[in-house]
Amino acid sequence: MQMLHAIDVRELRKDFQIQKNREGVSGALKDLFKREYTHVSAVKDISFQIPKGEICGYIGENGAGKSTTIKMLTGILVPTSGDVRVNGFVPHQDREKFVQNIGVVFGQRSQLWWDIGVIESFNLLRKVYRVGEREFKLRLDELVERLQLQELLNRPVRKLSLGQRMRCELAASLIHNPAILFLDEPTIGLDIVVKTEIREFLKSLNQRYETTILLTTHDLQDIEALCSRVIMLDDGQIIYDGGLDDMKAKWGKGKEVQFQFAGHYELEKLRLLTAGLNVEWSPENEVTAKVWIPLEVNVSDVLSRVVGSTDIRDIKIIETNTDDIVREIYRTGTAGETIHA
Repeated sequence: MQMLHAIDVRELRKDFQIQKNREGVSGALKDLFKREYTHVSAVKDISFQIPKGEICGYIGENGAGKSTTIKMLTGILVPTSGDVRVNGFVPHQDREKFVQNIGVVFGQRSQLWWDIGVIESFNLLRKVYRVGEREFKLRLDELVERLQLQELLNRPVRKLSLGQRMRCELAASLIHNPAILFLDEPTIGLDIVVKTEIREFLKSLNQRYETTILLTTHDLQDIEALCSRVIMLDDGQIIYDGGLDDMKAKWGKGKEVQFQFAGHYELEKLRLLTAGLNVEWSPENEVTAKVWIPLEVNVSDVLSRVVGSTDIRDIKIIETNTDDIVREIYRTGTAGETIHA
């Protein structure tokens, strides 16, 4: 029996008609009687499947088509063509049944009522999702404890900080214990402490309930912390779909190793120790130097030569991070065709 994917997207496309505004008074008059339109394809025949329980990062530059995809997956937009199924439902057709099993957090939009207490918003959402009172209380108690909402429940949403509101938005999206959670820029504008708290919560949610999570973000540290798989979009097309480690291996340029020595070192001696390995040394200060090691060179080969011949206090290995890799992919255009890893 074929496994039912949590999200199944086949040849999904979304085109928009955008009105062209002609210049000047005469152009404005012409627009009154005969409008001209430009056709824009925001998402171009993309396909991907996400199995139950996976946390998948969906990344790309502004205008790449990420938010348009999420809106089609959540039933807000109707696709121009293609097939999309979420939990077996067609989102824009099976609205009432479909929404019972999804949660959505848009970082820039609130699902909470602005002028009433947070707990009142939660109670209204309970009725919207038809959650029983006993089930609601058990679920709410857990969310309040894990997201530290005790002091926030009776405050109006307008009096919450951004970090407090985002914790409440997460709780609101999970009141009905959805099988799939869509997160669109959930940590935008948050400080590092709140971001870390939210990431830890999402990891525990996934582990405990096998909640499938599709995450779009510009903060690639969210991807590093949460996702094993990445789908990268560019100009409405998927240019990479695979593991985060595979992406690093393919496009990462190598590693940097920082050595802190017990005393003054000679840079030329370090270069002689690693001769023939195609590495590059650079000084940092009197007792610290860095060596750049390309992918084709084994880090352990470099370490064995240096550690055995020098007095070292500390070693730090610095990998190329996801931010650098994504920037390099877009800068060089090396992901010009779809790559599945």
